[in-house]
Amino acid sequence: MSSSLHEPKSQVKKQKISNVEEMKEYTYIVVGGGIAGVTCAEHLYILDPEAQTLLLTASYLIKTVTNVLPLTKTLDAFDVEEQPPEDLASRCPSVTVERDAVVQLDAKNKVIHTNSGNKFKYEKLCICSGAKPKVIPAAGNNPYVLWIRDTESVSQFQARMMNAKRIIIVGNGGIATEMVYEVTGVEVIWVIKDKYMTANFIDPGAAEFFRPELCKEKGKKVLPLKRRKYTVDKASGDLPVMGGALGPDWHEKLELKGDSTHRVILETEVEVSCILSPEEVKKLGKTVSTTRFEEGSAEWPVYVELTNDKVYGCSFIVSATGVIPNSKDFLAGNNFSLSLEGGFLVDDKMQTTESDIYAAGDVCTPNWEISRHWFQMRLWTQARQMGSYAAKCMWSSISGEEMYMDFCFELFCHATKFFGKKVILLGLFNGQGLESKYDILLRYSEGVEYIKCVMVEGRMQGALLIGETDLEETFENLILNQMDLSEFGEDLLNPDIDIEDYFD
Repeated sequence: MSSSLHEPKSQVKKQKISNVEEMKEYTYIVVGGGIAGVTCAEHLYILDPEAQTLLLTASYLIKTVTNVLPLTKTLDAFDVEEQPPEDLASRCPSVTVERDAVVQLDAKNKVIHTNSGNKFKYEKLCICSGAKPKVIPAAGNNPYVLWIRDTESVSQFQARMMNAKRIIIVGNGGIATEMVYEVTGVEVIWVIKDKYMTANFIDPGAAEFFRPELCKEKGKKVLPLKRRKYTVDKASGDLPVMGGALGPDWHEKLELKGDSTHRVILETEVEVSCILSPEEVKKLGKTVSTTRFEEGSAEWPVYVELTNDKVYGCSFIVSATGVIPNSKDFLAGNNFSLSLEGGFLVDDKMQTTESDIYAAGDVCTPNWEISRHWFQMRLWTQARQMGSYAAKCMWSSISGEEMYMDFCFELFCHATKFFGKKVILLGLFNGQGLESKYDILLRYSEGVEYIKCVMVEGRMQGALLIGETDLEETFENLILNQMDLSEFGEDLLNPDIDIEDYFD
């Protein structure tokens, strides 16, 4: 992966690729330079500083969690910083970082074969290879379709934005939502398959709370830069592997400005039917849809036909429709059990079905009896938690120390920002798995806060907090201890009652 982002001008040197096979032995090997992999390597050093650990990454830069701020027992806010591998090696002297890609895993003999011809033998292996973007099926290799996953793809997006007048964003997750909000000076057609925006994270009421933010012009950013940026040298013959997933502040200090006026048109309950060139539009006699802002008929380099038969032209298309586990390179000749989406099935010690091989982050799928209030979403929060827990499990397997399931798996929790506002998700925040057999308590202040509690028989099962509510710790405790709150009724969210002090 390469990046043209500067400041400061730290240079990450390209390592030579050798064709000579070598056998190097390590106690622990971690594959993946993303949040899960780097967290795992760091925690292995903390737990077992004398053991030799190898972090194998295909990227020039690795992702490191910084500025950790505890919000509750199970939830931290943090930044993700891109760093050269040397920074990790200086913090963790027994950790070696090799820039290389896995081409084969021999699980029987505990050997990894790499793109450079090297062989690495391990006692314990953790696969943290992340996930790769799902690209809309109609895209093929169309040069007008971009996806957003790593720093390089963001750089390409930023370059395309400079001359864009209209873009089509396909997808309804976190990245798509942030992108719709962050871009300026461009008309956006947001294509989603759901009835309302950001459906993976919020409910229809919260979507209405955010709707006024869609077309607001934002002032110039003056926030301090959270992450250092590095320049990397890239030569031909480089490894054909994408970088680690973006962190929570990927758009900070990026100029995502187009060459037009900012507007958002939301197309709901539709998908992309096909992508057409200008010639195909004319040949097939397609009627091109116009927006209410469009004056006359414009010529566009690419067109998208939706399942509602509308055809829109645009400068380019962004595919942000989710990810699939990146497990393919490890499967040949081995006997892994996989989930339907292709993730490595792991037990409550993060072990796969191959001996001494663990997996963490986006590439794995839990196969244990999960807690009532926890479930997997492929987010940076869980990547960090899984990487840390996998390190503990690997170390305990060698040391013989007993290891219990980490408390973070008791309750789903995630902190992020949508449309510039703080968002906290706790437990079954959208009533996941409750089959509509729940009640909702709601407090709503237009443009300020949106507080939703999911209740079953007077007990809180989940919560969605938007804005500076300061209720996350109190609500976490109420979900975990399952206190009967029936006597409070709707007063639980009465702004005149300080429930933080009452329950703390």
